[in-house]
Amino acid sequence: MREFWVSSGHHMVRRRDDGRLSVTDELLLTYLARPEIVPPEDACVVERALYQQLKASPRAAVDAATIASIADADARENWQFLIAYRDLLIREETIEGAYLAIVRERMPVPPLFLNQLVHLILRNALEGCSDPYVLRAAELMFRPQRASVLEDALLLADQELVEEREREQHDKPLAAMFAGEPGSELDVLDEDNAWTYWSRSDAHSMALNFGGDPKSRTGLAVALTVFIHHLLGTKVTIEPLIDVKEVDFRWFVGLDQDATTFGNRLWRGEEVPSDLTERLIGLFRLDFAEDEGKHRQSEGPVYLLMTMSPDKTVRLKPQNLVTGLPLAEDRPAA
Repeated sequence: MREFWVSSGHHMVRRRDDGRLSVTDELLLTYLARPEIVPPEDACVVERALYQQLKASPRAAVDAATIASIADADARENWQFLIAYRDLLIREETIEGAYLAIVRERMPVPPLFLNQLVHLILRNALEGCSDPYVLRAAELMFRPQRASVLEDALLLADQELVEEREREQHDKPLAAMFAGEPGSELDVLDEDNAWTYWSRSDAHSMALNFGGDPKSRTGLAVALTVFIHHLLGTKVTIEPLIDVKEVDFRWFVGLDQDATTFGNRLWRGEEVPSDLTERLIGLFRLDFAEDEGKHRQSEGPVYLLMTMSPDKTVRLKPQNLVTGLPLAEDRPAA
C-alpha cells in the first residue's frame, strides 16, 4: 500500500477492530505542542506546572479551579478550550466518535480542529485507495481551496499554498505583475502526472481541474460516499450531475454556507440571485442503498450542492452531511 497524508497524524493513532481510530496519548500530546499552549518565558507558576503535568500524563484530571488560577487571561481561555476538547476526545475514545459528538452537540470548535479530525477520518477511511483523483478531491473536505479559471476550466488549488505564493509575489512587485490566476503555476492533476501525487500529497501542490475533468468530480463523489459510510455506517451511491434545472429539491444538503442558501431558495420556490447561481460549482445526486430504506426519514434522492464564495474560496463543511441527511433517529448507532 502507498503512503499518503502523513501530516494527518495517522501514525500517532491506532485502528481498532471496528475500523475506528483510538484516541492515544501520542495524539493528545500533539495538542500540547501548539504555540497557543506552550507557556511563554513569563508564564505563571500555575500554567507551567499544568503544562509539565500534562506532558507527563496527558490524561490527567484538570479541575476548573486550576485553570482559573492561571494569571494570563488569554492563556486561561486557551486552556479552558483545550481541556474541554481533550476531555471530549477521551470520553468518546475514538476520532470518529469525537467528531460526531462535536457536530451533533454543536460544540464550538475552531475550523482548524474540525479539519484536523476530518483529515484523520478520511485518511483512515481511504486506507488502500489507489486513485489519486479520489485523494486529491477528498482534500476539499478538510483544506479550503481557491478557485480560478484557466483556459475555460475551473481549477481548484490549495488556498494555503496560493496565499503563501501571493505573499512571495507581494515582496517581488515585478514578478507579481506577470503572475497569472491563483494556481496557474501549479501542476494540474491529469493522467500523465497522477503518479506523482503520492510523493507530494502533503505538499498539496497539485491543482484539480474540477470543471473540465469528470474524474475530479467523480473523485469527490467517491470520497463523500466513503466518508458517509465510514462515519455513519450508511450505504449510499453518489454521482455528479450537470444541470440544476433537472433537480427535484425534496431534500438537499448544502456542502457549504452559500450552497445551503442556494438550496433553501430553490426549495421554497424563490428566485436565486444570478451571482449565487454563477457560483454553484458542484451538484451531486445521493441515493441510499435499498436496505437503508427503514432507516430514512424521506424517500427519493438527496441532492448535494457546493459553491464558491464571492472571493472564489471553496470551503466545504462535511459536518453538514452528519446533520443534514434524512436519517431516522432510531437507526443503528454509527
